[in-house]
Amino acid sequence: MSSSMNRRAALRLMASSAAMPLLATTAYAAAHAQPTTHTVTIMNMAFSPANLTIKAGDTVIFKNEDRTPHDATANNGAFKTPRLSTGQSAQLTFPAAATYGYICSIHPRMTGSITVT
Repeated sequence: MSSSMNRRAALRLMASSAAMPLLATTAYAAAHAQPTTHTVTIMNMAFSPANLTIKAGDTVIFKNEDRTPHDATANNGAFKTPRLSTGQSAQLTFPAAATYGYICSIHPRMTGSITVT
C-alpha cells in the first residue's frame, strides 16, 4: 500500500473515532431531555395551535384568551379541563404516547388534537 492510502485510512479512522463521543452525547441528551411546557391558546373560537405534537412527559397549558368560557375535552374521555373563563388556564401532563382528539364541549365545532410521541 502507498503511504497516501495509509494516511487516508488513518484519517478516516481518526474522524470516525472523533464522531463517536458526539453521537453518544446526542443520544444521551435525547434520552434525558427535560419535559417541556406547551401552550394552546383559546381565542376567536379556536384552539391555537389546533394540532400539537409533544413528547411523553410534556405538559400542555390551555389558556383562554377569548371573551367566552371554553374547555378542552378529549373525544375518548381521557381528559377534560374545567370551564375556563377569560384569562384562566388549566394544565395537563401527558405521560405516554397516544393521540387525542379534543373539542370544546361548550362549542363542539372547536376542535384540536394532541399527538404524544
